Amino acid sequence: MSFRKVRVASFRNLADAEIPTDSEQIFLVGENGQGKTNFLEALYYLCYGSSFRGQVDPLIPAKGADGFALHALWSNGEQESNEAQVADEVQAQPYDELAVVMSGHSKEISLNGKTLRDRKELVAHNPAVIFCHEDFSFAAGDPERRRFFFDQCAGMLSLGYIDTLRSYKRALKQRNAALKESAYEMLDALDLQYVRHGRELMEERRRLFESFKDPFSEAYEHVAMLGEPVTLDYMPSWPQDLIEDPSEEGLLAYLRRRRPEEVILGTSRTGPHRDKWIFRSKGENFAEKASTGQLRLISLVLRILQARLYGQKQRTASVWAGPRWPVLLLDDVLLELDVGRRRRLLELLPATGEGAQRFFTFLPEEPWQDYVDRSTLVYRVRDGRFESQKSL
Repeated sequence: MSFRKVRVASFRNLADAEIPTDSEQIFLVGENGQGKTNFLEALYYLCYGSSFRGQVDPLIPAKGADGFALHALWSNGEQESNEAQVADEVQAQPYDELAVVMSGHSKEISLNGKTLRDRKELVAHNPAVIFCHEDFSFAAGDPERRRFFFDQCAGMLSLGYIDTLRSYKRALKQRNAALKESAYEMLDALDLQYVRHGRELMEERRRLFESFKDPFSEAYEHVAMLGEPVTLDYMPSWPQDLIEDPSEEGLLAYLRRRRPEEVILGTSRTGPHRDKWIFRSKGENFAEKASTGQLRLISLVLRILQARLYGQKQRTASVWAGPRWPVLLLDDVLLELDVGRRRRLLELLPATGEGAQRFFTFLPEEPWQDYVDRSTLVYRVRDGRFESQKSL
């Protein structure tokens, strides 16, 4: 899958423009604060209907604007071209006849003229993988951030996982409400749904772990060259033998034994929301002793494997199910790596000709010229405006 062109209107500091992107590799070169990351955010928004920066919709419209609009044309491998449009409080007419229409705080997402009601539909049609500084928390942050990453991966690989995760979160919310409100008579009934959805999540996570485990260690050592393996470990909150119990009764009994503690604390203390993903070296928690650069590299390797697993899934599907690769959005990923690690990291990315579109951001002083190939489009970004490097 690749974007062929992108049109932006009133999106952060980006000048209203249509930007050609019909290439496998696009470089955005400019100083900080000029709009490079904002453009990646616009692409991500087209792919998922939200920002990778969190719940920031009210902050996105340009100064003085009541909303924003994005429009893109992309190609999906063997499929026909598709159009996606995202509008927030603004409806854009054809670009040279832009009209602004206020519609409260509504957001409309459409694909080929059809309004999409569920973001899950976008995941199926137009996925992306973002590499950004915030990913550092996957290695150095709290367990919730690692769960977020692996849940995101599982959702890309199986849309059914998204439904299961939503169902589990609803069951967890209801169970916590019962514990807080002392509605203990409801817990037996709630526990059944809690267990069923929770076991499905843990089984999917176990399969995901098996897909990540060896490739992670190999890829990390390829780039870092530590001489000692860094491994990934998945630690479910519920005992593994109870997760695999087909009767469910063992796990329900386990929850009943833990109930007095949860009644005192007023919250669910066990379940997939307490699962842990841990990086180890020499049997110890690697995140507790690793350098900032080593932790940053963990996040980069995780993102590369996320993209590769999706690509492998698409190539092995018996029926064509969409793009072979997600769009790769790489924001200053090479800035903190030395020359050797940069080269080895790039070796892990899909190469030109493999069908993966890659957007990179660079500071002007970085050696971005060393990575240019025949397919590369280079834009100089200044004050939210994009100027083709070829015309400079």
